[in-house]
Amino acid sequence: MTASSSKQPSHRLFTVKGEGDNTSWLPIGAAWPNRDGQGFTLILDALPIDGRVVMREIAERDGGSQ
Repeated sequence: MTASSSKQPSHRLFTVKGEGDNTSWLPIGAAWPNRDGQGFTLILDALPIDGRVVMREIAERDGGSQ
């Protein structure tokens, strides 16, 4: 990937539906910071038709998964 500075993504992308106890998070992709630090390159495995997209930093404690 030429636009990123690392082979591993720094963030995961999720589609989120619902609120409170009824919230469901479905992983849909990953993000890498651009070399110039001015944005991210996103790779999406799916596109939500409703709900919202949330980008979260990958937690080290979970072995890189959320």
